[in-house]
Parts: sequence; C-alpha cells; structure tokens
Amino acid sequence: MQTTSKLTSSQTTIFTEMSALAIQHKALNLGQGFPDYDPPSALLDLVKDAIDDHKHQYAPMAGVLALREIIAQKVLHAYGQYVNPSTEITITAGATQAIFTAIAAFIYQGDEVIIFEPAYDSYRPSIELAGGKAVVYTMEAPDFKINWTLLAAMISPKTKMIIINTPHNPTGTILKADDLLQLSRIVKDTDIIILSDEVYEHLVYDGQLHESVLKYPELYQQSISVFSFGKTYHCTGWKVGYCIAPEYLMNEIRKVHQWNVFSVNSFVQHALAAFMADASQYLLLNQFYQQKRDFFLEILKTTRLRPLKTEGTFFQLCDYSNISDLDDVAFAKEMTVNHGVACIPISVFYDDHRQDKLIRFCFAKTEGLLTAAGEKLKQIR
Repeated sequence: MQTTSKLTSSQTTIFTEMSALAIQHKALNLGQGFPDYDPPSALLDLVKDAIDDHKHQYAPMAGVLALREIIAQKVLHAYGQYVNPSTEITITAGATQAIFTAIAAFIYQGDEVIIFEPAYDSYRPSIELAGGKAVVYTMEAPDFKINWTLLAAMISPKTKMIIINTPHNPTGTILKADDLLQLSRIVKDTDIIILSDEVYEHLVYDGQLHESVLKYPELYQQSISVFSFGKTYHCTGWKVGYCIAPEYLMNEIRKVHQWNVFSVNSFVQHALAAFMADASQYLLLNQFYQQKRDFFLEILKTTRLRPLKTEGTFFQLCDYSNISDLDDVAFAKEMTVNHGVACIPISVFYDDHRQDKLIRFCFAKTEGLLTAAGEKLKQIR
C-alpha cells in the first residue's frame, strides 16, 4: 500500500536529532529549549494538593474556570486589556497545540500565511496540513529587523493570516511598540488574522517591555495570542498553555479544540490557578533569566564564538565564522561529537536552509552546566 504525505518534509526535527546525538556522545545539551532544573517547589506542592483533592477527571473543554479567571486578571494588569474568561480564553495542551488549532480553524485550501524566517518549526507544517501556503518574509542577520513597507507589499488577496513571534525564537529579538503600530496599520480594514506567538512574554531584558497584541485594542480585535506555562514555570513537559482571542475568533478555535484535544489535564490547571495568585513568580522571571543570559555572555567572552544581541527568550545566537567554514548543521554535529556541547544550527529555521554561520544555545540551565559547557567551548580553536 502506498500513501502520499501531506507534508513537504518527513525528517525528524533537528531538536530530536541533536538531543539524541548529545545523549549518544554524552555531550552537554545546550540545544533543545528546556530548563535542567525543576519548577518552583510551591507549584509542585500545589500539583500534589490537586492530586490529593481528586482532580482527576475531565476539565471543562475551555479549561478550568478559576485558571481562566486569573489569566484574565493578569492580562488586565499587564496589558490593560479586559478579556472575558468565559469566552475569550482557552487552555490548550501547550502553545504548539494552540498554534495548530488556530491555523486549522481559519486556514483553507489555497490561503496564504505570512511567516517570518527564521521561524519556529511548527508553523509551516501546521499551515500545510490545513491546505495553506506559507509565504516567507526573510529576516536578515544580525539584527533580524522587519521592514514593514516590504511586508505590506507581500500581502495579496489570498493572505489570510500573519504569524508573529515576540520575543522571537530562535533570534532572541523582540518587536517594539512601533512594530506593533505599523502592523496594526497594515491590517486595519482587512480580514487578515494575526497569530501572535508570545510564549516568552516574561523573558525580556535590559528594562525593555514585552509588546503584546493585547496592548493594542484595534489590533487585538483581529488577533489570536498564544502563551505557555511551560516556558514561564520551567515545566515544558507538562504541555499546558493558553490562547486569547476576541469571542468571534475564539468560537471557531474552540470548535477545532474540542475535537483534537477536548480538554487539558485537570490537576495541573487547578495547581496553576492557585499558583498564579502570586504574581511575583512571573513578574520577576525576566531578572532570573537576564542573570543567566549575562552569566553565559561572560563565559562566551573566553571563546572564539561571537554572540549576537539577545533581547528576549532563553536563547543565545553565536556566529562561528571565524572558527570554521563548515555549514551550520555539520558544525553543530562536530560541536556535539568532538567538543561535547550540543547546539542547534540556525539554517533549519529557514525553508531555504540559508547559511549565516550561526548556531543557537539555550541558557536555561544551571550555572554549573553553563560553566562546564564554557570550559569545553573555550578549547575550540
């Protein structure tokens, strides 16, 4: 029996490949984006409490109401936007599921979706599975800035959605207020939907602010924003996130959500609702990660790698062009096999696999692991 794939690529993701290579060669894994430390102990205690309180059965399709209510309070305080917890917030099985669901709800055969490359790797396959076409705006190293005039020229009658990501994975850049204002101007009086991936909302550094679509009332009316508890509370394996959208958009998202997931695990939702009552746990997160970023940057000064500016996320890009002429995939594998430090090549985030001689490290690690990695990195000549 023969089948035809719906996806243009059937390759294993680079994250799976590099993590497997790291295990095989006992390398320090600064590749895949997950912390090597536990969630806050108070949150773990609340999870245990929820289990002991028999929170084992199906949660409501849209999510535990107490959790949606405290998310609404957070959004009002952080972004000045009132969102209705009953009709404008849905708890999802991680941010990737929220992105997939939003795309599936609105993209039809032949629709175009503008994405910015380098791009998180789930966007394109989600678009293709929905029958859509990814239209690429290529951001150029080292600044990865967006020329909104050029972006506006890319819009066609087939453009149904624009996907933005701030803070941006993998580049570590952030969109500024002027970027959001220009985007709002471009899509005003159109039917274009903005899908805003904001999973690193609390990881913004050097006194800068996260510019969410939720801060811009007109833009919010045609936007879907996506968030992740995994990135905020160091629990990526729990796969719990949420999306926020105006009711007319959320109605369609929930139609898909109820059939591909229905609901998210109940006891973690109850624990998160209780834990979010202490806003300091997420309000101070930028300080926690900026300390890690700065610590890692000091380590990189002892190496021949050249770090690019990181404004957000827990990722650090480095230029290795003065070390090797290898393409970035080959160099990343050499780093893992021969030098004992796993990283991610940036070309995999581009459809054309362009070569800028850049690799990505994750610094959401203990200082001990970062220090050990630094000792290995400074030996590379």
